[in-house]
Amino acid sequence: MSLKIKQLNGDTTFLLTFSPADQRPSLNRYGHPPGTFSVLVDPWLSGPSSMWHPKFLLSKHTVPSCISSLSEIPEPNVVLVSQDKPDHCHEPTLRQLNPASTLTNVLAIPAAARKIRGMKHFHPSRVHALPTYSRKDEDSIVRFYIPPLTLGGTSGEATIAYIPAKMDVSGLHNAIGITYRPPTAAPFLAQPSPPSSTYSNFSSPNPQQYQLDNMPPTPPDTPNQRPRSLSASTNPSTLSMTSAISPAISQTSSASTAPTSSHSLHAHSPSFHSPSFHTHTHTHSTSSTNSNFHPRPAKTLSVIYSPHGLAYSPYLSQYATTHLVSHAALPLTTLIHGFDRVENPWYMGGNVNAGLPGGVEIAKNLMARCWIGAHDEDKENSGVSVLKIRMRKYSLREVREFVRKEWSGGGGGGGGCEVRALDCGEELVMRS
Repeated sequence: MSLKIKQLNGDTTFLLTFSPADQRPSLNRYGHPPGTFSVLVDPWLSGPSSMWHPKFLLSKHTVPSCISSLSEIPEPNVVLVSQDKPDHCHEPTLRQLNPASTLTNVLAIPAAARKIRGMKHFHPSRVHALPTYSRKDEDSIVRFYIPPLTLGGTSGEATIAYIPAKMDVSGLHNAIGITYRPPTAAPFLAQPSPPSSTYSNFSSPNPQQYQLDNMPPTPPDTPNQRPRSLSASTNPSTLSMTSAISPAISQTSSASTAPTSSHSLHAHSPSFHSPSFHTHTHTHSTSSTNSNFHPRPAKTLSVIYSPHGLAYSPYLSQYATTHLVSHAALPLTTLIHGFDRVENPWYMGGNVNAGLPGGVEIAKNLMARCWIGAHDEDKENSGVSVLKIRMRKYSLREVREFVRKEWSGGGGGGGGCEVRALDCGEELVMRS
């Protein structure tokens, strides 16, 4: 399976595309291969970004976006908005999304969700406020059911969790956790998987591949559990509450059970039956096809997106030691976090971007395979809010050297962390 990360602007707009190892040549009615799951993050393509009043803060891109309109990319499963500030929640760009889409759901932090609903561009059933993550509450994680690739395959699951800082005066510091466990085909239809533990950058004529053979072992598979999730119909005027059993792969049998009652949003359906977001009652089991088939435990891809940064302890550590461990999602596949550290006076909110010091703490604790810089564009900023800004910029070389020293100290899991700064339009593909 793979994760493709494409940077759409020079700042912090990304398109994340998760794909299963068994790639099917067919496309569904949304133009996606079966089993894929895509997330568009903080879209801001062009035009100024102004907070409250242009005299307070006015920002402009200095690097043109690689696309001029969101219509140039396939409809994503999720539009993720991590802040209510206009450089993350940019109304002119959000209005480029198809309001009649039966695929795309907008997931946003509560303040941003209120702002987006106020636009009256999307049907209210398509805009969801992210609940605050709690390790004691399964309802605090949004789950997406991904149907099997074929009859007799196992279903997959994507999850999204919102982890904010408490008592944060600036309201900027949070992290969004994303996991993806791929669906599978029936054993007799399964295709060979690509080589494991590689990732490659396909933006250059001769893509390089990096072997990561020394990573620590992945934690155990996801245990059987009954999460609660949010289930939405393809009809934007309906929203059904159901509860689903999260499929777990055992050593003796494997079953894929569609949601029967949960708090889960469905991703697109595979080609073998028409897309449906309603309650399903059928069950496909690989054991009925081949009783001697014992599938390998499914690993899970994982992403932490935190453009302004968030302290690992006590916030991210709780998410990591519960959700990521139970979903076999460590080491972390990718951390998306800024390099540059930005400070305001305390009366203006204090720290704006945690930068390198905060990012390396997260990368080291979660044994991140890759760290991609975010929110470091040299934008054209004006207004009273930036008059007293203090910034410590870190070059890519400095970040890599700092990370190398941290890992060589023995605390990074032994495999190291590749640090990347993507150019606008550049893609990076992580494979597992």
